Amino acid sequence: MIKNILIISSNYTGHGHKSITESLSEKFDIVPDVKIHVVDGFSLGGSALLKVGKMYGPITRNSENLWKVIWDYTSVKVPFVNHLIEMKIRTRFLALLDKVKPDLILTVHPNFNGSVLNILEKNDIHIPFVTLIADLISITPFWADARADYVISPTEEAKEKCIEFGVPEDKIKVFGFPVRSRFYNHSEPVATDTEQYSPNKPLNCLIMSGGEGVGNMGKMAKTLIDNFGFNITIVAGRNEKLQAHLQKTLGKKYGDKVKVYGFTKNIQDLISAADIAFIRSSPNVMMEAVSCNTPIVITGALPGQEAGNPRFAEKYHLAITCDSMSDLVPTINELLDDNVAMLKKIKKSQQEYVDPQSPENIVNFILSVPKEELQTAGMAQEHNASSLNKINFES
Repeated sequence: MIKNILIISSNYTGHGHKSITESLSEKFDIVPDVKIHVVDGFSLGGSALLKVGKMYGPITRNSENLWKVIWDYTSVKVPFVNHLIEMKIRTRFLALLDKVKPDLILTVHPNFNGSVLNILEKNDIHIPFVTLIADLISITPFWADARADYVISPTEEAKEKCIEFGVPEDKIKVFGFPVRSRFYNHSEPVATDTEQYSPNKPLNCLIMSGGEGVGNMGKMAKTLIDNFGFNITIVAGRNEKLQAHLQKTLGKKYGDKVKVYGFTKNIQDLISAADIAFIRSSPNVMMEAVSCNTPIVITGALPGQEAGNPRFAEKYHLAITCDSMSDLVPTINELLDDNVAMLKKIKKSQQEYVDPQSPENIVNFILSVPKEELQTAGMAQEHNASSLNKINFES
């Protein structure tokens, strides 16, 4: 049985990787004799690579176009990027292996799949290696390294993309998207009467945009209050400048109708207290809202890894999409029409879709992976098929 696990995550490229790691850690922690060691992969590259990781927030907040360029460029330069990261992290990573002596390596960030597998391969180190995809549908090829022993996918759609990228189907396991346990504790059965949504009682709405706090949250709040009288809670995330601006402008005009928070550790309480959550399609935030059984209005998507999420959410009736501010009022009217029929439909669909057992199932699978044979067999099996993931830089 696997007892000593090294998890390579990220603390600064959004909050999703860290949240997923925490959801698994909750389950690992209750298994006797199992130890986990979590490391920020970017820290393995020293201060230079850590600075790269910390640039994610400012770039995605201030320049989505630049992020799209980065995403598109790196997606066609996978071997080159893997090699660069490999060179940066190799010394510290090998020292970490010697210290931790893991039975298995689990990655939850795409930048540390091919790079780590390169190091293991070149140093003839055979440790079972598992990738856990932290995106829903629009996955980067960095997630899909065929040399991994297993790739854990949150959706069938992501599984199909992995197969397109060359990962054998029998290596891909679909277990749903892991969410921390405290987001499951608020779900209630769909109301059978109309008391929950009274036309005479203003709805409570939450507006947020992931950990980085981007988007037209102030303008959205004004529109919702002026047109529908909603009570508004805004979470500005780590964007302290935005938080201060919203508190000043909205507080002065609307008083107690608006509450503005920064980054909060009790986000599950705010999501659960809302009748509607207005969010961008960050996979982690979106699935946390689904787990809380709070109807979602998707207000945007980061180019690249979030591009397909609005379509995905609507396919399973987990959310409704609002493409622009001009569509906001018609979108809300659609939700409220016919005695809030669409809101109720979304709540019911969320309850049918969500799987509270996902983290436990992932952990149980990881603990069942054989400690030997897999890496040896996997490296040999994929040697000839790894041209998409490897390049000879010595030539």
